[in-house]
This record gives sequence, C-alpha cells and structure tokens, in this order.
Amino acid sequence: MAFAQSWTVEVLAQPPMIAPARQFTYPLQIAGEEDALARGALLLSVRPKSGGSFLATCALGFTSASMPTGVFACPNPDEMCAVAGGYAYIVDTLAPARCVQIGLKPVVSVLVLEEQGLLLFVGFHSLVAWGIDGQVWQTAKLSWEGVRITEILEDTVVGFGWDLMTDREMEFRVSLKTGTHTGGVR
Repeated sequence: MAFAQSWTVEVLAQPPMIAPARQFTYPLQIAGEEDALARGALLLSVRPKSGGSFLATCALGFTSASMPTGVFACPNPDEMCAVAGGYAYIVDTLAPARCVQIGLKPVVSVLVLEEQGLLLFVGFHSLVAWGIDGQVWQTAKLSWEGVRITEILEDTVVGFGWDLMTDREMEFRVSLKTGTHTGGVR
C-alpha cells in the first residue's frame, strides 16, 4: 500500500542529455557533508502537479548495497521521500528548494503505515515518524546497535534492540501517536 501522491517520478541511470531548467541537489549545504556527492547519487526526474519538472540529485549516504535506496509517497500528497544509500530526504515537490533530511544516519528501513498516516524511518538506535505536517516524533535511544521491528499493532510498534550492558536483545514498544516507549535499552 502507499499514500496518494500528486507527483510522478522517474529514477534515472545517468543525468539527462538535456537537463531541466530546475535542478536541486540534496543534502542542502550541511557541514560535514561536503563530499556526499562523491559517493554517488540517486537521480530523479520529478513531475509535480504544478511548477514544471525538476531534476533531484540525492547524495548517497553510504555505498553499501544493504542500505536502502528508493522513492516513497508521503502522507502529504505533495511531498516525496527519496532514500539514497540510507539518507532520507523529504522534498516538497511544489517548492523543491524546501527539503528536510531525516536525522537518522543511516535510515536502514522505511515502513509505510498508511492506516496511521505515517512513514516510519528505522535507524540503528531509534525511530522517526513523518506525518502529513512533517516530523511527528523521534524516539529516545531504543538500542545500542540495531533496531529490529517485529510487529506493527494498531497504535504500537513492537521490536527489539541490543543492550550493551546485558549483551542481549531487549523488547521495546513505541506509541505511534507520541513516540514514547517502554522497554529497550537503558
């Protein structure tokens, strides 16, 4: 299942021979990410419902094939989520200069929770939920290294995170409404 979207996108294998007039590179100027494009990029030809097509160049976070890369519809039909090598970018397709990079580096998986109206980003230590009006919440640390989601209930995420002190996985439960959790690491 997926959210409704007001845009279309084509993933490009290489830059177009004739580039559109509007071109945007993500991440925007962020200290420490000056060499992000040297790792490679996800190239997208985006056609929003208005304003004309544009080329989105989304820098790869990591070059490992285990890191996710893809395009997702967001709860807001005018937003697009591009994930490139574990870096997740939320792009306003009507105003593509507006882009938010999800703070998890890397995002190791993206779950579409259509019934709850959320995109759920899973990192190594915590989760981030994105809703129709932007970031809804980010959990506190759930794991020292590696979050494993096992079940999505109506309003709860159930999973496990590794605890450094006990050297074992600890179950956690996260409220999809608030991002508060029980269990997990200390």
